[in-house]
Amino acid sequence: MQGQGAEARVYVIDDDASVRAAVEDLLASVGLAVDAFGSTRDFLAHWEQAPSQGPACLVLDIRMPGQSGMEFRRQMLELDLRLPTIFITGHGDIPMSVEAMKMGAVEFLTKPFRDQCLLDAIQAAIAQDRERRAQDATQDALRERWQSLSRGEQQVLVGVVRGQLNKQIAADLEVSEITVKVRRAQAMRKMQVRTLADLVRALERLEIR
Repeated sequence: MQGQGAEARVYVIDDDASVRAAVEDLLASVGLAVDAFGSTRDFLAHWEQAPSQGPACLVLDIRMPGQSGMEFRRQMLELDLRLPTIFITGHGDIPMSVEAMKMGAVEFLTKPFRDQCLLDAIQAAIAQDRERRAQDATQDALRERWQSLSRGEQQVLVGVVRGQLNKQIAADLEVSEITVKVRRAQAMRKMQVRTLADLVRALERLEIR
């Protein structure tokens, strides 16, 4: 499973070299892997070549020359780059923090911030990304199981979830009731579900109606 056991990584984007160095030193002191960049462009070039294989988060400065942190966060959403993000800024205000939170920021910290505040935010962000990755892996496995079913098995399960009886499904598919029972048993086994409730939840997760 991708990312299983991979170390957590923190990405830092800040045009101020002294801030980057200070954050790198802080994270290294607690054993966190970190990559720091002076611009969003440098980060994206790195990410395209070597995206994180394990849980990760982004510490992002808001005010930078060229593309701002807020603009980059919007681009991340457009690119489906799902890195939990912690905004940092030397000139924050309430409207800015509200906008950051609306865009899904984990935290909004004003410089100078306490080291522990940043570390706490990073731990929360990494935990969030670890959970998201676990959910994605579960979803991928569920989708693979569904795709392993034959067309007939899929049709039977859809009928079952709709509340149809075996004989009704058989009539709709123009097969025997015995065939429906066999397909149903095989499909339930392949989907690794034991009860109707489990099956309903699985198909809901796959958005199959």
